[in-house]
Amino acid sequence: MWGSIIGDMVGSAYEGFFKTKETDFPAWTSDSRFTDDSVLTVATAEAILTDGDYVASYQKWGRLFSRAGFSRSFREWIFSRDAPPYNACTNGSAMRVGPIGWAFGTLEETLAEAERSAACSHNHPEGIKGAQAVAAAIFWARNGESKDFIRRSVEETFGYDMSRTCDEIRPDYAFECSCQKSVPEALTAFLNASDFDEAIRLAVSLGGDADTLACVAGSVAEAFWGAESIPNDWRQNALERLDERLAAVVDAFEAKFPTRRSAT
Repeated sequence: MWGSIIGDMVGSAYEGFFKTKETDFPAWTSDSRFTDDSVLTVATAEAILTDGDYVASYQKWGRLFSRAGFSRSFREWIFSRDAPPYNACTNGSAMRVGPIGWAFGTLEETLAEAERSAACSHNHPEGIKGAQAVAAAIFWARNGESKDFIRRSVEETFGYDMSRTCDEIRPDYAFECSCQKSVPEALTAFLNASDFDEAIRLAVSLGGDADTLACVAGSVAEAFWGAESIPNDWRQNALERLDERLAAVVDAFEAKFPTRRSAT
């Protein structure tokens, strides 16, 4: 889970007017913070650890941190009484799905649970597909599959174009919040990277929805290279910025689902 949260925090300082198309930016600044990506990742983890009620967990944590950067539509949803899904295809479903990639023993279970976590709000087919693609990539990565396997499987299973590199995407890429125009790009950042640090930097350097792109790239990078691949100073910076209530759920989840890559 720290891969998701650290990606979110590093990317948070490089959105809007502060976006960058470079990779040599300072990873941690006074503006680095956790956003809705981290809050909902924790909410997903808590739902898995407890009774599996995603609506209740998303509403609970969303209300606690209502100023964390939620979209207007999702903010209305977390405060609604009935909380019906609203046909969203945005990447909110993909940014929060990371824990599901770690918690289930088969790909079929992983895909089914990713759909369930997405459909309670983001029930558009693209919203569901985006969540499933990220969860599947984490599942494959933690089980020792190669990057070539992950790339090919994402293309074949979800129909995303994974043929471009970050250098090819970057020049014309701008802020995109739809799953179909941000999930493939985030996964490409992971695929193009040589380590965890580079995966986050490549994702941010695309100049788009930086916190979410880096959150997704970081979640798969951690699964592929292992929790030990996260730089110690990055982990410390994240610990200093993360609310203790969120951190407690992360600790509980990682105690149950240790985030180390399976042997190849």
